[in-house]
This record gives sequence, C-alpha cells and structure tokens, in this order.
Amino acid sequence: MPPQSLREFLKILEEHNELKTVSTKVSPELEITEIIERKNRQGGPALLFNNVAGSDVPLAIDLFGSEKRICLALDVESLDSLKEDISSLIKTDFPKNWRDRLKSIPKLKRLAGMQPKIVKKAPCQEIVIKDKPSLNIFPIIKCWPQDGGKYITLPCIISKDPETARRNVGMYRMQVFDDQSTGMHWHIHKHGAAHYQKSSKMKKPLEVAVAIGAEPAVSIASGAPMPEGVDEFLLAGFLKRKPVKLVKCITVDLEAPAEAEIVLEGVVQPGKQRPEGPFGDHTGHYSQEDLFPVFQIKCITHRKNPIYQTTVTGRPPREDFYMGQALSKIFFPLLQMVLPELVDINLPAEGVFHNLAIVSMKKQYPWHARKVMHTLWGMGQLMFTKIIIVVDEGVNIHDLSEVWWHVGNNIDPHYDVTFTEGPVDVLDAAAREKYLGTKMGIDATIKTAEEGLRGDWPEIITMSQDIKDLVSKRWQEYGF
Repeated sequence: MPPQSLREFLKILEEHNELKTVSTKVSPELEITEIIERKNRQGGPALLFNNVAGSDVPLAIDLFGSEKRICLALDVESLDSLKEDISSLIKTDFPKNWRDRLKSIPKLKRLAGMQPKIVKKAPCQEIVIKDKPSLNIFPIIKCWPQDGGKYITLPCIISKDPETARRNVGMYRMQVFDDQSTGMHWHIHKHGAAHYQKSSKMKKPLEVAVAIGAEPAVSIASGAPMPEGVDEFLLAGFLKRKPVKLVKCITVDLEAPAEAEIVLEGVVQPGKQRPEGPFGDHTGHYSQEDLFPVFQIKCITHRKNPIYQTTVTGRPPREDFYMGQALSKIFFPLLQMVLPELVDINLPAEGVFHNLAIVSMKKQYPWHARKVMHTLWGMGQLMFTKIIIVVDEGVNIHDLSEVWWHVGNNIDPHYDVTFTEGPVDVLDAAAREKYLGTKMGIDATIKTAEEGLRGDWPEIITMSQDIKDLVSKRWQEYGF
C-alpha cells in the first residue's frame, strides 16, 4: 500500500536507506540548494533538515528525487507498472455475458472507491492560527542567487471554478512577499488562472487553499495535466489506492487534504497584481520578473510539530523531472485511447518537459508520423512541445544515442521535417513572441515508396543468431 501521509513516506524512505537527517544548523538562503546540488552529483538520498536557521520546523526536500523514490511513493515495482495498471483499468471491454460482468466487478469497485471523502477532523487542523497568521514560522527557502526572494515550491493549490464550482488542484510556485502574502504564479494556460480570470470578471475574490506536505500521491497528482473539470484528488485516490481524505477549510469554502502537514487559507483579490520573480526555473534559466496575482493569507492550519516539504528547481534531472516521468507513464494509456498506434513516449531531461518529445509508433500508411505529431500538438499541455521526433516501433526511445542514429539515417531534412506555429510555454525564452512560437516535427520512421523512397530500404547490420549463441557459450574461453 502506498504511504498515506508524508510521515509514512519518510519512514519508508528511511527503511530503504533513501533518507538522511541533517542536524547541523543550515541557512534557508542558498545553502540548502548547494547541499542538494552536491548531494545529487553523488546520487545521494532525500534529506530532512531538523535545524534550519530562523525556524523550529523541520524541512524535507528531494523526497521524489529519483525513480526509486517515486516508486516507493506509489508502491510500484517500476514506473512502467503504473502505465500497465492504468491501461488495464481504462481498457475494460463492455461485459458481454454474466462471466464478463463478474470479472469487471473488481475494476468497477476500484473506480467507485476513488472519489475523495470528507472527514470532520483532520491532522492538518490540529493547530489553527487565525489571529495574525505568519509564514515566518516555516523554513521557506531562497533557492538561487538571483531569485526575487523566498519561494514555496511544492504547494498543492486548490481553487474552484466560480461558475461551475468544479475543483482544480495545481502546483505553482509562490514567492513570499511578506508574512501574510505571496505571489500566485498562474500562467494563462493553467486552470487556476482561468478561475482567477472568471472571478476577476465577476469582481469577486477567488478563495484558495494551499496544502504543503500532503501525502505523496496528492503531491504527484497536483502536477498532472488533468482535463478541465476532472478532479486531481480522484487521480490521487487511484494512485494511493484509497480515497483522499478531505476536510473543510476554516475560513474559505474549500476542502484540503486532511493528511497534509500545513494548509494556508486565503483569497486572491480581482485585479490585484504585483511583480513576481526572477526565479531559477526548471529550464535551467531564470524566468524573469512579471506581474502575477497576489494571494492574501487569512488563516494557517497545521499539524502539531509540522514538517515543511519543499523542492529546488533548476536544470534537470531533478525532483520535478522524476515526478514528470511518473505522470507521463500514468497518462500514456490515455494518449493511446486517441492514438492507438503509439508504442511509447519519452520526455527526456534534456527537453525540460516541453522542449522535446520522442515517440515510437506502428506505422500504417504514408505520412502517418505527421498525423501523430499534429494530434499530440492538439492534446492538453503537449501543445507546448517544441520538437517531436517520431520513430518506428522497436526503437528504444529511452536510448538517446539510438534515437539520434535513426534520425541521422532516416530523414531527408527537406521532406521529413515539418514546422507549424502555435502556443508555447510561457518559459520558452527562444520564442519570438510571448506565448506564441514555432514547433518542429521530425519524421525518423522508415520511408515507403509512397513517401518517395527509391528502391528498397537498406537492412540494418546485425549478427546471425547462431554465431551469437556460439560466442555466448565460449565467452569465458576467450579470457574475458
């Protein structure tokens, strides 16, 4: 069973030698980032700092910073097993007879049991602070030298559509302006930003709750590119194999994860914005200062002796990269529902999520790869993908050397590279205009006569199987 709280997760990490406690006094300004940098170069574990200057609250960081730790967070053998689990659930055929109906009952029960449940009492509300709530009690860090200030970097931000009351849970950075206000880094393409725009038009404040240190499944699901109106807590329930427990907030009409360590309650006033940034982002560059909404805190609730969870972004691979890899596995079966010809997808660290996607496919007709490219550019946040490379099934797309070998051999740049224009990620510094830019698709599949192939496609050099078997049997005789 996956851990049902941050504290359970810390115990599991400790049991697997994936957590180190640091008792030496450290500064929350830059020093923790440098420790993480050096630790990551050595392939070290997650860290729990219990002596951060200026705060009595321990700080947990890099808990999701490897594939092994992500697997421990979700209690799976591998990330591929996530894909298989989701695939088996959504590809259930309509039962044709009573035997099929009986077989489908466990899956239907699992689906029915994913909905979040409201509880009356919750650990996250053991302490309630409504009189002069202050962020100063928490060890919020400044990550990089040119950052605009301290940032809350791993929040689960909860809001509701002012028109439909449908909930959204997202993960957006929050620059601390003072002890009771932060920035709300909502990009225009995000659902949270859409809620804010609607509330501003209605001239009403938007209520927001921010959970910090939620159970791992909730934190991972908060970063998921869910369709509009689909509850991230539902996905979290699927991942943790139990419904997410929610508790009604004290001062806002929202529900927060009951097992969270800390919950911030407040409002974002319509039209109120202030400069936010710079910030050392997941691209490996600083995102520049810009105007963003302001979150005003009305109440802080937390567990007794809370733990503050955070992360450091920067050039990947980092913690957010491994979270993104898990999400790509989770959502791949949904992509296959639209594109059944897809075999696999890789969003490598070098592509910082939105710059590069490599996909393999079962090619069935001329220019089939282009159909795949354009379909992907039309699907949710994959619209931001700047470069899509398409290869044939059988190519190991997680081996970048193999991918580039196929690209180098299989393309005529004039015919097999296509360009289109559309929305790009706000953080794309190379885009000629803000929010708008060019995308490139590379068709590195084997070409057919209909696509202009002259003659037969040359065979790839491989050794015969009988010689492979012979050498395998005699390997030790050769002295290796």
